[in-house]
Amino acid sequence: MATELERHTRKQRIDPRLKAAGWSIVPFRGTDTHPYKRVAFEEYPSSAGPADYALCDGDEVRGVVEAKKVTLGPQGVLVQAERYSKGIGQSPKYQDEFGVPFLYSTNGEVTWFHDVRHELNRSRRVSGFHTPAALDEMLSRDFDSEIEALATIPQNLRMRPYQVEANTAIEQAIRDRKRKMLVAMATGTGKTLTMVNEAYRLMKSGTARRILFLVDRKALAAQAVRAFASFEAEPGLKFDKIYPVYSQRFQQSDLDEGSTWDPNVMPNSLLTNPKLGDAFVYVCTIQRMAMNLLGGEGALRIDDEAIDADVEQLNIPIHAFDLIIADECHRGYSAKDMSVWRTTLDHFDAVKVGLTATPAAHTVAYFENLVFRYEYDRAVREGHLVDYDVVRVRSNVRMNGVFLGEGEQVDQVDPETGTRQLDLLEDERSFDATEVERKITAPDSNRKIIEELKAFADEHEEQYGRFPKMLIFAANDLPHTSHADQLVDLARDIFGRGESFVAKITGRVDRPLQRIREFRNRPNPGVVVTVDLLTTGVDIPDLEYIVFLRPVKSRILFEQMLGRGTRKGDKYPDKSHFVVFDCFDGTLFEYFRNTTGMTVEPPEGDGKSIAQIIEEIWQNKDRAYNTRRLTKRLQRIDKQMSGDARDLFARFIPGGDLAAFAEDLAALLRRTFADTMRILRNPDFQKLLLDYPRAQRTFLVAPGVTDEVSSEWLIRAGTGQEYKPSEYLEAFASFVHEHQDQVQAISILLSRPKDWGAAPLTELRQALTQAPEHFTEANLQRAFHAAHHKALADIISMVKRAAVDTSPLLTAEERVNQAVDRVVAGRTLSDAQTTWIEYIRQHLVANLSIERDDFEAIPVLSDHGGWGRANRVFEGQLAELIDELNEELVAA
Repeated sequence: MATELERHTRKQRIDPRLKAAGWSIVPFRGTDTHPYKRVAFEEYPSSAGPADYALCDGDEVRGVVEAKKVTLGPQGVLVQAERYSKGIGQSPKYQDEFGVPFLYSTNGEVTWFHDVRHELNRSRRVSGFHTPAALDEMLSRDFDSEIEALATIPQNLRMRPYQVEANTAIEQAIRDRKRKMLVAMATGTGKTLTMVNEAYRLMKSGTARRILFLVDRKALAAQAVRAFASFEAEPGLKFDKIYPVYSQRFQQSDLDEGSTWDPNVMPNSLLTNPKLGDAFVYVCTIQRMAMNLLGGEGALRIDDEAIDADVEQLNIPIHAFDLIIADECHRGYSAKDMSVWRTTLDHFDAVKVGLTATPAAHTVAYFENLVFRYEYDRAVREGHLVDYDVVRVRSNVRMNGVFLGEGEQVDQVDPETGTRQLDLLEDERSFDATEVERKITAPDSNRKIIEELKAFADEHEEQYGRFPKMLIFAANDLPHTSHADQLVDLARDIFGRGESFVAKITGRVDRPLQRIREFRNRPNPGVVVTVDLLTTGVDIPDLEYIVFLRPVKSRILFEQMLGRGTRKGDKYPDKSHFVVFDCFDGTLFEYFRNTTGMTVEPPEGDGKSIAQIIEEIWQNKDRAYNTRRLTKRLQRIDKQMSGDARDLFARFIPGGDLAAFAEDLAALLRRTFADTMRILRNPDFQKLLLDYPRAQRTFLVAPGVTDEVSSEWLIRAGTGQEYKPSEYLEAFASFVHEHQDQVQAISILLSRPKDWGAAPLTELRQALTQAPEHFTEANLQRAFHAAHHKALADIISMVKRAAVDTSPLLTAEERVNQAVDRVVAGRTLSDAQTTWIEYIRQHLVANLSIERDDFEAIPVLSDHGGWGRANRVFEGQLAELIDELNEELVAA
């Protein structure tokens, strides 16, 4: 490659790409271009010299291609194509100087394109050449007129204000001729609906006509198609009655139970032969589109999603779509899958909009322009999502692992067959916390954690009259050693509500999408155990408990898992929050508190194959780095291989000792490079590195291990930080001491009780709620309950206790009863006065202050005659009475 000449690059690399795009290669011999259609003339003359290729169609030159040999970068030589465009005498003259509108520069592997018809059009990298039809379509369209039409389309009145903001931001970016953009919206705020509305607006104006909506799971594809079909784009007209909405083929199990909906399957002809008059939306999984483009190489395996078997590789031109919407584009795929994902998107020369709830550095880097962001905290403030509380569950096993003493009885499970063999340990064994549920399980630990969850669920059911729908994230669902199966079995026993009350939903169950719908729509199951399948994109509005029984190190995955609970209730409109159980002693929240919204999370897995790394060492390409990389791969294989594998490796290295070979690799390459490379490049050796016999996995069940499990609420502050109750109360005490002079209500409570009333109470609540620690009454009551075992302490008690450690904690009812008793002590009350005192007492329990206006506004007072009647009953002394009551409320 290093010595490849430009003429070889043109014949071997560039000519095939032009032909694949529908251009015939013809040497220019001084003939007229008019008789020719879809021709790429070689060495086409211009006043600035001959252009390497001139793309001629419709009796004119439409494109100029500047070719360079493969070793040169093409981006910087677009200026040469500009020179040739200026030197070709055609009309009109774009920007008053360019005779040819479309310019390319390429080295056969990388191609840059520039549409010079408008001064704001940026040059960009494209995956190949446009077809003659694509250039004809670009010339036929008027971007400025389309954008003007877009501005005249009224906004759909059903859209929420922030969704309109998102649409406006996207349209401004398109108006500014941006080609990539990212929209970040918190889970549950209607990203799909926002983009359905955007798709309609762009199609109606003609700005985008062929739209690809990419998702990465069939469940999300079916969900998106239904979103388009149910969206009323115009009065009385659903979206799919105005524009066709196509999708891939679904199984009946992908659809809602009893559904008569028959989705339109995308005709291949719309992909392979796009036309100017086409206008449609195609909803498709990234896996399917990748295989359409790349064949078997594009087979992406994402979580438990099965690979489609009926995918045909197609010749899809780069202009097949005007707009691509990539939903859930935050995914942390393996490096190989990330490469396929990018290659799929990069194939198309289209405007690309990424949708995510959790933007990460690599997502922003790809989509370049973060044009709109609607964050979770804002959505909660505006009442579109619900907040969450945190329960910290401490398990000795989860935090410290398992220690087994000599003579202890365990069951050894064969992961291949599931058979169990009783074993008595002949020596001590210890397993750290990371090995729990991977190499060993302690059923008592899982049982006690489920029992702890049941206690919280029972309390919730007593308070709200319903069992909280619960989603438990298990560590794995491996055959014969499944953590998910163990949790399901234990939960059925502990909750005691029948087999159907607890279910597993993973890729290993029959019809998982149908199971998800049942969880969403039916009373049973009330408890679901999953691993990955419900981490994202699944809408279960009534979910109220989320349980982390699997370790998570990805911020993106963690936030997506939390996002399952953020939606407002559907059947339960009184859902005010959801509860998250961190079964790792709160360490998950502690860990993610220190990450940011742009935390870099490198793709998992291997980006290059071992064969590629070996070849780069052979070619002396980053030899030191690739040697270190190969060393790590070999060491990893050594830890995973069986004794049989060592016998096979002995053909190539002494004793089959791959660890020793890896340790000495750098030195061997320095001393005996040719001999060592002969081993590494041997096809049989490379095949063995991929297909070596693996060591059999071992798994122990330790029924004799007992766990200690406890739990406590954590208080979630407005800063996003979670506090232990004692820490929260310390922060509250500091706030009260530091703000006695700034917050008048605190001063009144502590030293001027005569001034107490509704206004100071309102000021107090606002000041506490607006503090960074978010000192709401609910948060404070939870903290005081946990720390002092006093439920429902009133706000006056809590402030006074923060200031004076000996101040009593009272409920609102206890405080009011004491205040009323003191005020009426020594007075002889008539029956009418006693009745009114009871009305006043009821009002005070609910409001902790009373004023004259309350007698006309509050039903318990106004319904019985209001101020006038009450004042007559108290013989004109009611004003003095309520002043005394307000003062005694604070003094109590």
